[in-house]
Amino acid sequence: MSGSSTGDSRVPVDASRFAAWYRPMRGRRPREAHRAATPLELFFDLCFVVAIAQAGSRLEHAIGTTHFQSGIVGFLLIFFAIWWAWMNFTWFASAYDTDDVPYRVATLVQISGVLILASGVPHALTELDFTVPILGYAVMRTALISQWLRAAVQETTSGRRRTCLRYALGIAVAEVCWISWLFVPEGWRLGCFVMFACVELAVPLFAEWYHRTPWHPGHIGERYGLFTIIVLGESVTAATLGIQSVVDWQGGGGLGDLTGVVIGGLLIVFAMWWQYFSVPAHELVTRRSRRLSHSLLWGYGHLFLFAAVAAVGPGLVVAAHQVLGENELGPRAAGAAVTIPVALYVLSVEFLQLRSYQRPGLLRWIFPACAVAVLAATFAPDPVVVTGVLLSVSVAAAVAVTGLTPVPGQLEGAEAREPEALVE
Repeated sequence: MSGSSTGDSRVPVDASRFAAWYRPMRGRRPREAHRAATPLELFFDLCFVVAIAQAGSRLEHAIGTTHFQSGIVGFLLIFFAIWWAWMNFTWFASAYDTDDVPYRVATLVQISGVLILASGVPHALTELDFTVPILGYAVMRTALISQWLRAAVQETTSGRRRTCLRYALGIAVAEVCWISWLFVPEGWRLGCFVMFACVELAVPLFAEWYHRTPWHPGHIGERYGLFTIIVLGESVTAATLGIQSVVDWQGGGGLGDLTGVVIGGLLIVFAMWWQYFSVPAHELVTRRSRRLSHSLLWGYGHLFLFAAVAAVGPGLVVAAHQVLGENELGPRAAGAAVTIPVALYVLSVEFLQLRSYQRPGLLRWIFPACAVAVLAATFAPDPVVVTGVLLSVSVAAAVAVTGLTPVPGQLEGAEAREPEALVE
């Protein structure tokens, strides 16, 4: 804060102390320089690791015991809740992060809700009882509603104020829907879940239709990249611990039989990382920020990408158990536990990240062809190794042709123009 006209040196000191714990919640500048993820945001992300780990562990158990339908459906339902809670906070923080005491307290309450949700994941995936996850979800959403209401009260722009109020209203309606879902007859629950999920997805469209929140494209690109790393790291951890438990149970034996799973898994994880981070996502988000539909498509599309990454780790554990004959699956079913999420990931990255960059026409088909070949690898003698080799070769081919590192700003078509500023 600037000093007073009286020249009293105590004024700025007192004001700065006040600002350290309270700042008016007004929209941040969409083109703010050097905008980066805060320690609180990173802490928030890490707390989601617990929920993702729980979901992945239960998915591996369900597939290993041939409970495919309940395991996959339960995983998709709970992962949607995890992803949506993370995404709502991320986009709000990009626009209205004040990092003062009330904001931090509200965020810590949301983290508490995440941990409550995570504690209910095992019961939700084994018995499809979502009482505890919805309780945690309600805690998160109530805190987020209070944040949007605070922003609405303290905003100075009428358009943004209406957008904040629309968000608060939409989230409140969705929260009531989820609480009522607990009392829906069991036979109707899946259909109601899909309907209520559509209500959730419609809230940003409803809120930002007439006036946009001032989220930061570069910040959003970084946040999505960081969450990709976190989910990818969780898959690596799940696979490592799973294979370790198998080896320990065998008394140190069977390690040689798992060589293919270990090598193939490493190739898969390394290639997945390389594919996603081969282009500057912040530039792509900047250009897509001009249209709400493009921004939502990119943001929503990451649901499939994140879910696929989270499923790879459990799939590798399933494959390891199958190699040693420790589950009821055949080699094709165990292979599919790896190849299906990998193929989904490859296609998701291709169409969300890579396709917008100007590349030779032949290169546009490398990763779609790779996805098809990965699915075919399900029937190979060693699906994990074949999948790892296919994905690595595809990345190497793309690097050989273009380096997968385009010159900044060299986007094709209309995207090659300088991005327009967001509405402020």
